[in-house]
Amino acid sequence: MDVFAHLANGIASVLSPTTLLFLLIGVLVGMFIGAIPGLGPSAGLAILLPLTFGLDATTAIVMLAAVYYGAMYGGTITSVLINTPGDSASVPATLEGYPLARKGRAIPALIIAAVASFVAGTVATVILTVAAPPTARIASSFGPPELFLLVVIGLLTLVVLVGKSWKGGLLSVVLGFAIGTVGIDVSGGEQRYTFGSTELINGVDFIPVAIGLFGLGEILWTIYRGGHRETPAEMDLRARRGAFWPSRQEWREAAKPIARGTPLGFLLGVIPGAGATVASLISYSTEKALSKRPERFGKGAVEGLAGPEAANNSAATGSMVPLLTLGIPGSASTAVLLGGFMMWGLQPGPLLMRDNPEFAWGLIASMYLGNVMLLAMNVFCIPLFAAVTRIRFATLAPLIILLCAFGTFTVNGSIVEVGIMFGCGVLGFCMRLYGLSPAATVIALVLGPIAEETLRQSLLLSGGTFAVFVERTPSLALLGVMAVLVIVPIAIPAAKRALHRRAAEREQEGAPPLT
Repeated sequence: MDVFAHLANGIASVLSPTTLLFLLIGVLVGMFIGAIPGLGPSAGLAILLPLTFGLDATTAIVMLAAVYYGAMYGGTITSVLINTPGDSASVPATLEGYPLARKGRAIPALIIAAVASFVAGTVATVILTVAAPPTARIASSFGPPELFLLVVIGLLTLVVLVGKSWKGGLLSVVLGFAIGTVGIDVSGGEQRYTFGSTELINGVDFIPVAIGLFGLGEILWTIYRGGHRETPAEMDLRARRGAFWPSRQEWREAAKPIARGTPLGFLLGVIPGAGATVASLISYSTEKALSKRPERFGKGAVEGLAGPEAANNSAATGSMVPLLTLGIPGSASTAVLLGGFMMWGLQPGPLLMRDNPEFAWGLIASMYLGNVMLLAMNVFCIPLFAAVTRIRFATLAPLIILLCAFGTFTVNGSIVEVGIMFGCGVLGFCMRLYGLSPAATVIALVLGPIAEETLRQSLLLSGGTFAVFVERTPSLALLGVMAVLVIVPIAIPAAKRALHRRAAEREQEGAPPLT
């Protein structure tokens, strides 16, 4: 009953005209950002974060969260209309949405994606509403050993799931750790890697790193692959024979994939490091495997559009669970949101819902209203948002670079941080070039100091012995999860190699192939 009372209070706090206005602005800006190829939610949040300083904490975070899930859908617009994913989570929409558009079904494809996003986002928010309080209560019983193991699990997930290989994921995480060590050692007081600069005594601020890696890095990468020379493709939004809404057959084909993609995306979103991209791709593979006509995939299969769209929007909401209840970002975008929490003096974690209920529940309540706004604008403003896709990147790039520099400078008025932002932009480009993950680096930058602090606290509690990590049941359970994360990536490729080797041997012996 307390949950519904808190939710009602949260809705009441969000219904103020100012908060509703900024919620609407966040959804609109998020969709525009998602519709600009080369940006995406992480870059958009990083660029916009400094511009919210004049707002109160609840209004600012509500707006940034709206930018987050608004941008998740915005990437679908470019995927369907011009065959260019706004971010990696929108790749399945490119594979199926663009062929549908070429058949004259652009608007029905976008409407199906909008409804899938709305259903998944709303259901996921309901699950978040129910799951967050008990998760926070469980997390409140965690001590430093359990929190350290949780952080390590998040980092292991990053290593396993990002980059072209586990080596790329590991290097990306180590880079984030390295940046996080700059500054004063909290236990000994010594300066680490400051090189005599007073600007670095307090460490490298999160915002210039995030803006550089995501915002400027994506711009440099797009220029490198020739995006500044491309002329935006034109797409006639008028569907053939005047059709606007999807047909009954298309709705039937979309229903079950949406129902499967929603819980799948939420569960994967809860896992730190997995995020919307993994959820979207797994949903696409699942729908193709379950389809009675898999040959349709890649040629405009509605199932391949609806399922991943539901999964990536549900994952965006799912990633809020570890952020709100554990203080651990579930994705790169929630890592940027975590930076915003800290700027307003709020510490996400088990005590957030107890000490700041009006803020936590106001954020959750805003997601219900934001999804309704998102659906309405998706359906009726498709031509307006499609106009963004026809702006040349050569026009947008200088404006975005200027906004990156201005946003970084406004945080602390530091030219050094602007330099760090440009340096991280070059680093982000090099990481993309060599198959590393800027998202893993940003998450590791956030988790690294947490891991260091909780490890020190654990060893102080135990007198310097690591036995503290095996003395409690929650710690043992988390160690079991860690073991699975280490063993499975090693065991599956080994099993596949053994199966292929056995099949080759049977073929040489003239035996029938393995089934």
